[in-house]
Amino acid sequence: MPDELVHYSVASGTATITLDSPHNRNALSSQLRRELRESLTKAQDDDAVRVIVLTHTGPVFCSGMDLKEARGAEAGNQGVNEFPGILEQLWNSPKPVVTRLAGPARAGGVGMVAASDIVVAAREATFAFSEVRIGVVPAVISLVVLPRIAPRAAQELFLTGEVFDAERAARIGLITAVTDGERLDDEVARYVRALVLGGPKALAATKELLAAPKPASPSAGFAAMNELSARFFASEEGQEGITAFAQKRRPAWVPAD
Repeated sequence: MPDELVHYSVASGTATITLDSPHNRNALSSQLRRELRESLTKAQDDDAVRVIVLTHTGPVFCSGMDLKEARGAEAGNQGVNEFPGILEQLWNSPKPVVTRLAGPARAGGVGMVAASDIVVAAREATFAFSEVRIGVVPAVISLVVLPRIAPRAAQELFLTGEVFDAERAARIGLITAVTDGERLDDEVARYVRALVLGGPKALAATKELLAAPKPASPSAGFAAMNELSARFFASEEGQEGITAFAQKRRPAWVPAD
């Protein structure tokens, strides 16, 4: 049986999913895709998990699809048909996903970055939509990348396939924050600490709110948003949060240190 390529651990309400296939730059091989989906499902189904951290071993976060597996394969067999499921799990996760990048992301790897809620990258990390340079199209990842980044940047970077740095990735909206490599883990931990303070159901509903189509005008959305707000104020979670605030204590959902 081959060694696992994705490691899973849980501590203090945080599930850490680690890509560990440095021999091929954490490429999205069939084994890695399968194990990644299994780990995401495990984290999303576990009520004790509040936040998911996606990280990696080796110098590269993810180089995209495993081209050795894709070479010579027929249209239904290169793995791209499975990849939308991974992006969908990340994008629609009811639990916030924080991605930690200590190194480069390419193609499908950038798709996973875009599908995450918060992304912290080391200053030396680089990015590229390299698909056109091998004669393919960044089709699947476009569904999560295009809502994130500026249109002119998408036009340029999708068409040229050029490499860009973490500072530019932050400017165009692809990632959340850039930090020095030695501070990367501290910055990820800072976001995780902030996220676990939020109510689990409130975080899931807020993610849905952020992803939903925007109403034509504020007036068109006030009724639905008022109903949503009132429902959460009256909910068990909302009442616990209000009570905890009044009593100057942490809400029951905050994991013990």
